[in-house]
Amino acid sequence: MRHRESSLDSAARAALVVAVCLALLTVSHAQDRSMNSLAEQYVRLVLAVGQHDADYVDAYYGPPEWRKEAEGRKLPLTEIASRAAALSRDLAVASQTPVGDEMAQLRRQYLTRQLDALRARVSMLTGTKLRFDEESKALYDATAPTHTEADFADVLAQLQSKLPGNGPLIDRYDAFRSRFVIPRERLDAVFKAAVEYVTGKSWSGYNWYQGNYRSLIQVNTDLPIYVDRAIDLACHEGYPGHHVYNVLLEKNLLRDRGWIEFSVYPLFSPQSLIAEGTANYGIEVAFPPAERLQFERRVLFPAAGLNPENAAQYYDVMALVDKLSYAGNEAARRYLDGKIDAKAAADWLEKYGLYSRLRAEQRVRFVDQYRSYVINYNLGKDMVAAYIESRGPDRWTEFARLISSPRLPSSLTVTR
Repeated sequence: MRHRESSLDSAARAALVVAVCLALLTVSHAQDRSMNSLAEQYVRLVLAVGQHDADYVDAYYGPPEWRKEAEGRKLPLTEIASRAAALSRDLAVASQTPVGDEMAQLRRQYLTRQLDALRARVSMLTGTKLRFDEESKALYDATAPTHTEADFADVLAQLQSKLPGNGPLIDRYDAFRSRFVIPRERLDAVFKAAVEYVTGKSWSGYNWYQGNYRSLIQVNTDLPIYVDRAIDLACHEGYPGHHVYNVLLEKNLLRDRGWIEFSVYPLFSPQSLIAEGTANYGIEVAFPPAERLQFERRVLFPAAGLNPENAAQYYDVMALVDKLSYAGNEAARRYLDGKIDAKAAADWLEKYGLYSRLRAEQRVRFVDQYRSYVINYNLGKDMVAAYIESRGPDRWTEFARLISSPRLPSSLTVTR
């Protein structure tokens, strides 16, 4: 009798477990449906903003009828702002329901912050003026450190000794670097990838992700292309940079999970800091400095018709110049905050960033077009590097995990 009661108790417990699991599964499916509906509204709003801002939608490979609808009916910015505010409230309510899956939680946080950035961009398009740091925080979920002239003095002094001679340092640096330009007739021999050469752009390279795991990579040939840019552009725009990032998001989040928000990439959003930061850090993951120098000597310098014996000296100088990268952020900050004009911004880039005059003027045009986006390259790289390297020695595994997940820049902060 006791044995039979025990069997019944076991059966009852098993039935209860099954019932609870089914109930949780039902709740999970309901949550997914709710989030998917909110995500669809978000995608449609991104497409609507794109009708007012030609740079906003960097990539879209969702339902084509949604794009056609956005193009056919140009929603006023005030209407977009109103719908985005309502969606934000709905998303806040939906986010109050607990979820056990980390990816689902990351999805909520990501969609909330991406929507916040959309609302900030719409506000800017309607006339709101933000200071550089306010704008970068609102759009990219991060704020770059502030620097003064003194912060770059030591690096400039080291370069003075590396590049001896008469005349201003920028002239000596330009003369040194001119020895490492890839001749135009050798560009195709150096760039053995699917690239397209363009002119008249404010950027040096761009990845236009097409969806279905395909990218169009463009290289701007307006200005001389130096030998180091071959690997930089190939890695940043292609592998393991933007192309791989977009492919993994499409595969793992859009196709496998059905998260429709990953069918669109709004450029002025936190996603860009992750995208640019991983693309720049990915160069070092794919080509650690010692391996890169060996490859450059053996393959790229000969392909470009350059003397391989000069490779070590070139990269020694370029490693120092890279430490001046935040001078670009400071020029943009002062320019956009109204403290200096375009000419003074170019002057600053020449003096503290060692930009040639043509490149300095091109960079100011980039700032005119993309504003505080400049922080995504160097600050993004530094944040990604600190995050990945804090998680152990297997950089490839952590890199792949990061570019396959909806993680925000503010979640990359490393506590020491």
